Amino acid sequence: MKLSFNDLFLLSQCAISAAYQAGRLIAEKSYHPIRVNTKQGVESLASQVVTEVDHLSQDIILQILLPTCERFDLALLSEERPDNRQRLEKDYFWCIDPLDGTLPFIESIPGYAVSIALVSRDGEAHLGVIYDPVEQTLYHAIKGHGAFCNSKPLKLNTIDLASNTTLTFITDRSFAEFPLFDTVRNELDVIAGDQGHAGSVLLLQGGAAMNACQVLEETADCYFKFPKSQPGGGSVWDYAATACLFREAGAVACDIAGNPLPLNGPDSTYMNHCGVIYASHSDLAERIINLYARLKIN
Repeated sequence: MKLSFNDLFLLSQCAISAAYQAGRLIAEKSYHPIRVNTKQGVESLASQVVTEVDHLSQDIILQILLPTCERFDLALLSEERPDNRQRLEKDYFWCIDPLDGTLPFIESIPGYAVSIALVSRDGEAHLGVIYDPVEQTLYHAIKGHGAFCNSKPLKLNTIDLASNTTLTFITDRSFAEFPLFDTVRNELDVIAGDQGHAGSVLLLQGGAAMNACQVLEETADCYFKFPKSQPGGGSVWDYAATACLFREAGAVACDIAGNPLPLNGPDSTYMNHCGVIYASHSDLAERIINLYARLKIN
C-alpha cells in the first residue's frame, strides 16, 4: 500500500496532536519528583534510564496513533514496547520515542523531546515530528513537502565559510571516555580553521533529537556519534524523525560512511554499529567521515 500525500498529511496531523499532548504531560511532570528505573542489556546510562513519564507519554501517543494502524495497515515500533517485528512486514511503521533524552529530563535540564516518525519498510522516513516541551517548539516534515518549525518553513542559511565565528559540534556525554578524545578534539579545531572559523566548541550533551534540532536552529553546526560495538549507541527511534527533518531542510543526515541512516535494520533496532552525522552542510559531514576513517578504529 502506497500512502498518498493526503494520507501522509492526515497522519502528520495525528502525530502532531500526539506529540503536543504527550509534551504537555511531560512538561507537567517535570515539576514533580520522578521515580527512575533502569533497563538491562545496554551500556550507557542515557540508554538505561526509564521513568513512569516515558510510559505515560507513550500511552498518550498510542491512544492517538493506534487507530491509524488499523485504518492504514501500519506497524508500530515504540521504545517502551517490545519489537514485534511487524515493521519488517508492513509497508510503513510508526517509530516512536515518547521521551527522547530521559537523562536530561531526570536532571531537569533542556534536551528532551517527543519524537515520532513514519518510516517505510525500506527504511526511509516519510514524516517526522519533534516537540520540545521546554521551549514549546514543534518541528515537522513530510517527504517532498518541506520542513517546518512552529508552522514556518525551515531552511538552513548558506554557510559563510569565511566567518570568524566558532564551529560548534555536539556529541554524547559518553564521548568523554572515548580513547582518542584528545585527538578528535584537536582535529575538530583543524576542521574549523580549514573552513575559516576562529576555532571549535565541543558540547557533550543529550538527547539525540534535540541535539540534531540545534543544528537545524543554527546554534550548532554538526552533531555526530561514532560507531561502537556495544548495544545502546542510539536506536531507530532516536533518529528517524530528525532524518526526515534534515532531508527536507536541505541538511545532511547520514551514517559514518556517508550512507543514508538505516532506519529499519532486520537484526536490531540499535544503530550503534553505524554511527550518525547530522551536519549543516555536506563539506562538514565529509570532514567528519574522513576524520573517523583516519582514526582506524577496529
